[in-house]
Amino acid sequence: MAGFIQVTDTHIVAPGKLVCGRSDTSEALRRAIATINAKLPLLEGIDCVIITGDLTDHGTPEEYAHFTSIMLELQLPWLAVPGNHDQRAPMRAAFADTPWMPSHGPIQWMRDFGPFAVVGLDTLLEGAHHGELGPKGLAFIDTTLATLGDKPVVVATHHPWMHTGIRAMDVDNLHDGAALMEKLAAYPGPVRMISGHVHRAVSGQIGSITCQIGPSTGHAVLTDHSEGRDPQLVLEPGAITIYRWVESQGATGLVSDVIPTGVFSGPWPFED
Repeated sequence: MAGFIQVTDTHIVAPGKLVCGRSDTSEALRRAIATINAKLPLLEGIDCVIITGDLTDHGTPEEYAHFTSIMLELQLPWLAVPGNHDQRAPMRAAFADTPWMPSHGPIQWMRDFGPFAVVGLDTLLEGAHHGELGPKGLAFIDTTLATLGDKPVVVATHHPWMHTGIRAMDVDNLHDGAALMEKLAAYPGPVRMISGHVHRAVSGQIGSITCQIGPSTGHAVLTDHSEGRDPQLVLEPGAITIYRWVESQGATGLVSDVIPTGVFSGPWPFED
């Protein structure tokens, strides 16, 4: 068995600050880490946490230092790609000693889990809310896929290509996503794309590609399909997404499970 946990859109700010004056993202991340640590004895084969962008809210060294101090409690290794609220240079400096951080260029990587691989892509276009891979990102996915044969692959990005119906968020998705999807559709093995950015658990299918967006550990974006609205923050419960490779007769593959963060009543045995 092998697997990982997706954490996304943590939006850490300076100590004592709240996002938009309302969302305590630091406490939300601590709650998510406590949930992961408590669940680990029940989760076979989980290797790491993958953070799909917006680690911080403004991309400052102070925010990355605060993020790092909170993550020290996590009982798993972790790796990340940036989101539109991150800044590449401070993020690289903060995590320069990690094995997954490249010394220059886009922050992207590949991790082999055995039965499947995960490719992390950098969709940050600094100064913009929407995402772009650009020539370097598209070249990286070409080169990396060529090394994987037909192994099942998960492509992890901050910005999704799938539209969610939340129009205020969809306008700021991955603007060159069509070029990425063309490459993924041509890959001979199974492909899944996981993303963040929308702060909600959303799934869909684009051709042969399963697309999933993970919920934020902190605040959510209001589900509002109306035109002409700005995105709205909602203090819904945070969550994480668990991905595990499950092998069973006729049903082998990657299975996901969204887990709310926090402490809840139970468990109890089923009774008549």
